[in-house]
Amino acid sequence: MGDVLAGNHAVWELDSDADSVHIRFARGIRTPRLWTALGSRRIPVAAVREVVLSPGKRDTVVLRAVPRPGADPLMEAAAGQLKEACDPYRLVLPGERAPQAAAFADALRSRLGPDAAGPAPHFLVEAAQPPVHLKAYDARLGFDGRAVSLRWSRTGATSTKWKAGDQHYRLSDLAGVEWCSPEGSRGHLRLLPREPRQSPADPRPDHDLAAAVFGVGYGAVHESLPFAAAVLAALRGRAPAAAVPRPRPDDERLRHLGELHGAGLLTDAEYADLKNRFASAADV
Repeated sequence: MGDVLAGNHAVWELDSDADSVHIRFARGIRTPRLWTALGSRRIPVAAVREVVLSPGKRDTVVLRAVPRPGADPLMEAAAGQLKEACDPYRLVLPGERAPQAAAFADALRSRLGPDAAGPAPHFLVEAAQPPVHLKAYDARLGFDGRAVSLRWSRTGATSTKWKAGDQHYRLSDLAGVEWCSPEGSRGHLRLLPREPRQSPADPRPDHDLAAAVFGVGYGAVHESLPFAAAVLAALRGRAPAAAVPRPRPDDERLRHLGELHGAGLLTDAEYADLKNRFASAADV
């Protein structure tokens, strides 16, 4: 048991044994639906870049643990699109609890390591574990840990998707995932295959065989973002050996390695090691 800080709609506990912050989100009509869907999260201290304490609105104080880039698949998938009120790293407290918030912030800061300012080497925060499902406007999506399936809706899918039929993408066929928030304009979830199955002439999500479109009541943030994060986490968590291309001409192999590195499927060290290995083999 460590320091505990109770705020509006969430309780943060600094676990000294596990060196992490355990965040438990409250249930209630005023709690952001994303927080309710997450339930609780354990954030390793190693995933935190900095801790910020600032005045809030209406005599409140706001504590925010800023995650390191690349540490949390949920925040990486969100790509800055989450509204401030939905930020799971943000805790609002009544003004009179400012001293407690300051003490908690200092305790958390004292645990940050020397590498906190830099990007994380890999995902440090757990995402939802497969199987996970999502009902979008024009499709039902499922992810079992090995592949993502898209089953088109009879009422929502365009003729382009219906003619092509349901789609099935193995994890090994994907380079990434793109999530566009359904709030504001119409959003979508797009898989990024290494080799697209159709001409990119029509990039609209409602015609893209690797995309599912959101609508009112379909693909809300609290449903679609955790799904995107689960796929992204599985992609980044794949063993690098599974992503190494089959033998090809040397220039093609190096180009493919560059694509894997750019998609985040190989770390800098793994990319450099494989590149040097291929170059050495070519010299033999």
